[in-house]
Amino acid sequence: MTDTVDEVELPYDEDASQQEKIEALQERLEILEAQNEEMRDKLLDANAENNKYQQKLERLTHENKKLKQSPLFVATVQELTDEGVIIKQHGNNQEALTEVTEEMREDIEPDDRVAVNNSLSIVKSLDDETDVRARVMQVDSSPDVTYSDIGGIADQIEEVRETVEMPLENPGMFEDVGITPPSGVLLHGPPGTGKTMLAKAVANQTDATFIKMAGSELVHKFIGEGAKLVRDLFELARQHEPAVIFIDEIDAIAAKRTESKTSGDAEVQRTMMQLLSEMDGFEDRGEIRIIAATNRFDMLDRAILRPGRFDRLIEVPKPDEAGREQIFKIHTRDMSVDDDIDYAALAEMADDASGADIKAICTEAGMFAIRDDRTDVTMSDFENAYEKIQDEEEDEDVSKTFA
Repeated sequence: MTDTVDEVELPYDEDASQQEKIEALQERLEILEAQNEEMRDKLLDANAENNKYQQKLERLTHENKKLKQSPLFVATVQELTDEGVIIKQHGNNQEALTEVTEEMREDIEPDDRVAVNNSLSIVKSLDDETDVRARVMQVDSSPDVTYSDIGGIADQIEEVRETVEMPLENPGMFEDVGITPPSGVLLHGPPGTGKTMLAKAVANQTDATFIKMAGSELVHKFIGEGAKLVRDLFELARQHEPAVIFIDEIDAIAAKRTESKTSGDAEVQRTMMQLLSEMDGFEDRGEIRIIAATNRFDMLDRAILRPGRFDRLIEVPKPDEAGREQIFKIHTRDMSVDDDIDYAALAEMADDASGADIKAICTEAGMFAIRDDRTDVTMSDFENAYEKIQDEEEDEDVSKTFA
């Protein structure tokens, strides 16, 4: 701790010259100014620390006050009458008649969710209920896939854009012609042909809210849970119109109905009934477009395939030779490859390969280069990669045969 001003003695002898006294006083003044600056900094630090503890005290006081408050209960408004508002409390289904202010009466309608206190008086209105699982299916950031990343299916891309993008971006064209824009598109074809990538490209290109889910996510154990999630998904889409809903592997909930009496099959069918109702029920779907994808088109129930639910049934086949060449170029454009790569020969070599197969070949070719401590991928790397993948597929087929 430094000395205070009162403790400071004169920094010179009485018999010192006038100049020496002045220099000594100036030196002492500089020391005192430095001490003063140091004390000012300490005061600022102390004030900052005090503010921090003050904020913490206010937060704890607020939390303590909330803990002492009585809990609120959730209820649904049943009817608005001259005598008051009839509500039904969740959980026990108890109905009650309660009075509300004129201001509150203007803010609530039948079927609204409200919070009530112990005396069942309405305290505030609540947002619409949507399952948290539905909200997390909303895509916040666009995927980095564009139409230029997809090769071999130019016609299918154009059909999807006409069905999904055009009605959202230019609805006036359909009004001028006098037709209702297509509301849904079903992509079907073998695995690995680009169905999911096509949906990702739509999410990237459109400004609409994009909601993705897998059909298996709608299959639940308990009665009514899958149907409720379907309702919540479409409600979420209505709240964020325009919106695009993408259902991958839709055959998980839209398979042909059978006479099976098991509870699991019955619940899947209930979920499908709710999906059919949302797609083409009494309520107007609004600016909501649906894209679905499946590898098992033959398994789908006829009810979901009729026009009005899926207006476009688009087959996404394996690419032809020209398409395979284009896909090879797409997957190698960021790779360090030799100048003598013959993409036409690669496309001819990888006969019957899907887009996913070609991507795997390119990745494996890069691994061959890395194993040889090279940075450039050669033609022989692609040939070796194709042979390795073919051998793995043959081994897998053999193991399935003897399983």
